[in-house]
Amino acid sequence: WDFLILFFCLPVVIFNEITKKRLLGDMSCRIVPFMEVSSLGVTTFSLCALGIDRFHAATSPQASTRPIEQCQSIIAKLAVIWVGSMTLSVPEILLWQLARDTSPVSGVASEYCTMKPSSHLPESIYSLVLTYQNARMWWYFGCYFCLPVLFTVSCQLVTRRIRGTDKKSECRGAKHGQGEGHLNCTIIALTVIYGLCTTPENVCNIVVAYMSPDVSKQTLDLLNLINQFFLFFKCSVTPVLLLCLCRPLGQAFMDCCCCCCEGCGPDTTSSESSADSKLKTEMSSSIFFDKPRETPPPLLALGTPC
Repeated sequence: WDFLILFFCLPVVIFNEITKKRLLGDMSCRIVPFMEVSSLGVTTFSLCALGIDRFHAATSPQASTRPIEQCQSIIAKLAVIWVGSMTLSVPEILLWQLARDTSPVSGVASEYCTMKPSSHLPESIYSLVLTYQNARMWWYFGCYFCLPVLFTVSCQLVTRRIRGTDKKSECRGAKHGQGEGHLNCTIIALTVIYGLCTTPENVCNIVVAYMSPDVSKQTLDLLNLINQFFLFFKCSVTPVLLLCLCRPLGQAFMDCCCCCCEGCGPDTTSSESSADSKLKTEMSSSIFFDKPRETPPPLLALGTPC
């Protein structure tokens, strides 16, 4: 979803700032806020799901022997996160619309997006959208800021307390404990980046809500542009952070990039290097997943009888 934000929303915003024309017209005024709010929802619920996963890994009586989760289960959870985030963002499509204004100085007409429900909506839907608009500021602050931050902090504190009082945790392997520590650091880093990038928007929303009569339209547009910049920064930093902190994921990504650039030919050297990198990835990935490492069978020396 971060890549969707960068490849679709970022060009639309840049085009609008340069030309004062709205790319794709009224549709972009509805789709861009919808995708941006959906991005906040995807990050929020993903952090909550990761916190629950780390809590289960810490409280499981046999954490080192837990099987790897099936792909169908992971896809189902991702579908729930994505569909739920997009469903909660549907009011954004009905809330925004395209507006035009002419500058009194230069006389140049400019297009911008305004938060105003269309009067052509049915009365019941119009009242629901209006209610969402009035509660949008606190909904942002409570669901998309307080929920992921407090949930992640609570899960980390409870997990550390359980690990500190659990005597069985001392019997776990050092590699497994190191892998758990890397995953916890990754989740904490993602939460810190998300909290820092969403704090300015929440502060601006609260300040503007109580000082809206005294704030000019140019100031509101500048604040909105700054908030979008922080969102784009979060979407660009998050994949890099994941690839750097999660070593198996970064190694797999580099292997895929090298395979696409150099081509997967039948060369012996490349096949041996790919096999070695695959073996290293599998060995390192066993650290990050709750799966016991199997000891390889003993190798017979060359030239010895059977």
